[in-house]
Amino acid sequence: MSFRVGSGHDTHRLAEGRPLVLGGVRIDHPKGLVGHSDADAVLHAVTDALLGAAGLGDIGDLYPDTDPRWKDADSRLFLTETLVRLNQLGWRPVNLDVTVFAQEPKLGPVKAAIRDNLAGLLGLPAGAVNVKAKTGERVGHIGRGEAIGCHAVVLIEKQDSPQRHREHREEKNRDQS
Repeated sequence: MSFRVGSGHDTHRLAEGRPLVLGGVRIDHPKGLVGHSDADAVLHAVTDALLGAAGLGDIGDLYPDTDPRWKDADSRLFLTETLVRLNQLGWRPVNLDVTVFAQEPKLGPVKAAIRDNLAGLLGLPAGAVNVKAKTGERVGHIGRGEAIGCHAVVLIEKQDSPQRHREHREEKNRDQS
């Protein structure tokens, strides 16, 4: 069995009149993230991490903001389509660690909901997903409340084919004889 690690990052500007969606969870806040899609920085970072781990490029390669198909798209679509690509290549996620950078809103009350939603989308137990929130300590674009960023790290593993699994089991049985 082989493993790979992927890292993803995304940042979007905050603006009035947009819904705030992080990790597929809608959060009550007067400002939302600006982007071609729903601008869910968490799902974008997770998608990038998965693509990177599998050696499939990045989110801009597969879901470019120049393509009208992705205008106002729900970012869960990017993640689910990426998971299909990984599964076709025999990869599956093992665990995920996410850090969201936001001065406001305070994310402590919604971290568990984001974790649970991510776990559901990835087909992982909640214990295999971690979500942390950090402020910008009033420094830079995040600290001034102008943007929200996210960094994600994911571990994926290559699944043995049924044939390879059978061969491995037979080999192990021979070794024990």
